[in-house]
Amino acid sequence: MAVEEEGLRVFQSVRIKIGEAKNLPTYPGPNKMRDCYCTVNLDQEEVFRTKIVEKSLCPFYGEDFYCEIPRTFRHLSFYIFDRDVFRRDSIIGKVAIQKEDLQKYHNRDTWFQLQHVDADSEVQGKVHLELRLSEVITDTGVVCHKLATRVLECQGLPIVNGQCDPYATVTLAGPSRSEAKKTKVKKKTNNPHFDEVFYFEVTRPSSYNKKSHFDIEDVDEVDKMEIRVDLWNASNLKFGDEFLGELRLPLKFLRQSSSYEAWYFLQPRDNGNKSLKPDDLGSLRLNVVYTEDHVFSSDYYSPLRDVLLKSADVEPVSASAAHILGEVCREKQEAAIPLVRLFLHYGRIVPFISAIANAEVKRTQDPNTIFRGNSLTSKCIDETMKLAGMHYLQVTLKPIIDEICQVHKPCEIDPVKLKDGENLENNRENLRQYVDRIFTVITKSGVSCPTVMCDIFFSLRESAAKRFQGDPDVRYTAVSSFIFLRFFAPAILSPNLFQLTPHHPDPQTSRTLTLISKTIQTLGSLSKSKSANFKESYMATFYDYFNEQKYADAVKNFLDLISSSGRRDHKSIEQPILLKEGFMIKRAQGRKRFGMKNFKKRWFRLTNHEFTYQKSKGNQGDHPLCSIPIENILAVERLEEESFKMKNMFQVIQPERRVLYIQANNCVEAKDWIDILTKVSQCNKKRLTVYHPSAYLNGHWLCCKATADNTPGCTPCTGGLPANIQLDIDGDRETERIYSLFNLYMPKLEKMQEACGSKSVYDGPEEEEYSTFIIDDPKETYKTLKLIIEGVATLEQEHAQYKRDKFKKTKYGSQEHPIGDKSFQTYIRQQSEISAHSI
Repeated sequence: MAVEEEGLRVFQSVRIKIGEAKNLPTYPGPNKMRDCYCTVNLDQEEVFRTKIVEKSLCPFYGEDFYCEIPRTFRHLSFYIFDRDVFRRDSIIGKVAIQKEDLQKYHNRDTWFQLQHVDADSEVQGKVHLELRLSEVITDTGVVCHKLATRVLECQGLPIVNGQCDPYATVTLAGPSRSEAKKTKVKKKTNNPHFDEVFYFEVTRPSSYNKKSHFDIEDVDEVDKMEIRVDLWNASNLKFGDEFLGELRLPLKFLRQSSSYEAWYFLQPRDNGNKSLKPDDLGSLRLNVVYTEDHVFSSDYYSPLRDVLLKSADVEPVSASAAHILGEVCREKQEAAIPLVRLFLHYGRIVPFISAIANAEVKRTQDPNTIFRGNSLTSKCIDETMKLAGMHYLQVTLKPIIDEICQVHKPCEIDPVKLKDGENLENNRENLRQYVDRIFTVITKSGVSCPTVMCDIFFSLRESAAKRFQGDPDVRYTAVSSFIFLRFFAPAILSPNLFQLTPHHPDPQTSRTLTLISKTIQTLGSLSKSKSANFKESYMATFYDYFNEQKYADAVKNFLDLISSSGRRDHKSIEQPILLKEGFMIKRAQGRKRFGMKNFKKRWFRLTNHEFTYQKSKGNQGDHPLCSIPIENILAVERLEEESFKMKNMFQVIQPERRVLYIQANNCVEAKDWIDILTKVSQCNKKRLTVYHPSAYLNGHWLCCKATADNTPGCTPCTGGLPANIQLDIDGDRETERIYSLFNLYMPKLEKMQEACGSKSVYDGPEEEEYSTFIIDDPKETYKTLKLIIEGVATLEQEHAQYKRDKFKKTKYGSQEHPIGDKSFQTYIRQQSEISAHSI
């Protein structure tokens, strides 16, 4: 979800690898061990939780998390919790990274010291205040000064233990006085509207003096005074109300202006001299990649996009813009991700990959090493399979992976690692059955393989067979090196990275999956001497089960099917594809004439056929309590918080104005459900164009006050999204990312230009600094480089101009940039330096 600014869309995303924690404090009981998990939070809203690692003070998580961030935030935080069976889980410590500091740790494994957590430091949200200092003259000529403090509203306060009933206290404090007043409590909202005014006498009455508003003594007193606003959550607990944040403003700033109105970020409470050693709590290893894309309208990107999309037609392909991006990036993966998404969006992925694969095959001398390196071709095919093949994996592997994770059959076949009571032969048989079932489901899934993958495999097969005509097996190994080695085997080994399981499996399951993955990888490789592929003798012994010709024949038949151009179209397969599932809270739809419309937790499942919910997770075959066919989803929209005083709610609108109101767990989950429900129902013929953003309660719509429940909506539905569920890609955003990479590696582009000039003029031994580049045609490459550099320079100017214009218009203290916004202060400083430099 993009944040719209004038003429520009801003996208935020974060990719996190949660590695491990070490040296956590011991549990005070006799066991000393802890059962810990880690959460990822935007400020204090939890958006992800790892699995629980039991009985460890150095828990290894090994989990990856990616999300689009749908709102503003100040901190990306990580909390380590210790599970408690009888009481609420306790927090051991946290890592909080300010948004403006995220770039310091960009894509680097970093150990962070865990910090202590207390209520005084757990603060988020902002407050809108208006202060007015005025003098009051009585009939007798006596003057005194009064301060009017208006608390208008707050936004984004934290939700404490599932609820937020906020109120504010306003205190005028000085060296010798303190006077406090309090607003009303606002129930069930973290965005309260107070709009209450409080009056304080600042100075004592004195004779009116035109020269000065204050006596000298009063001036000194006022300079030492401050107004303090504290936000609290009204709690029924015996421990008292919870602190939500505070704001302290010295009164002396009002001497320049008698009134002041602004937004402020709430701050933590001052803890006095309390200091705690961070070393006491251990540390957490993280790798964080935060990306912020500032995307212009499509026409800005035309020159750069055009030169990129022509890459497949450039002769030689090494002189194309896409290939050049792969040459200058530090890692090929950096270039592959946006390139693949851009080419998929514009339907050019097959010709592009065919061109770069053909060039790589021509450079390959040994058929046994074909596509084995981490080249641009390999990375692009990997990324394409991940995007286009995600649902293919769900259909083929997910049911059996789920079973392996749940049943926990012993499958260890290394005699050294056998546990007490385990039987080696039984374990081998368990493992053999799993391998057999997975092998069968893979080799019988050819007709379900996505068309775009099959077209790429057809191209690989043709190129390899033409280059190595004396090797009859190369047509198979060229394809198997991707579909088995880089697709199925990694998905079995790490199912959490391919959305097959929510978390990294436990150690025993992980070991089972490793053994299965090794065997499947070898079965798919079609090498002559299979047993020799294993370093471990126990694996070679186990593989003897599969040394039958029927396995090799099944692999070849499967590879033939997925790499033939005239294969059956996968779109004719009518098997439902699971798109998303999870627990959410729903409100009763009122299908029964009598009964409470209450809220209940349900397990929701979305396939490409229907949207259902049932009481518990259960099995896929369980009968659902409610089933909504996809063709009956007429709109999916957010629901305003005022409807039920609940955050992260959305509505699924059905025929006859029936509406299903649902609350997701957090803002990221809500966005994901809205996006995928919208995408899957996008082509419905009766989709609505207008909707009600609030609920129908107490005989009227809260948004437009209309009384009839069948009144047409009062707000236009949100804009259409691409109907293709698998490949929802924003072409302009991907071009912006490619521009950012070219801009980052501009010195290498310039060095490559020099290399082209050197090759054209001087045909002798190459300079060492130029030898890293693949340049087959210096003149063509130079021509493309010139176009790239020109396109990047134009976009760089547009970004600089946008920043200058924004700098002129932005007001510090506005709702978008409250006072206390450190990232904005950094931005102001940078812009001031740029302006001074340009002058």
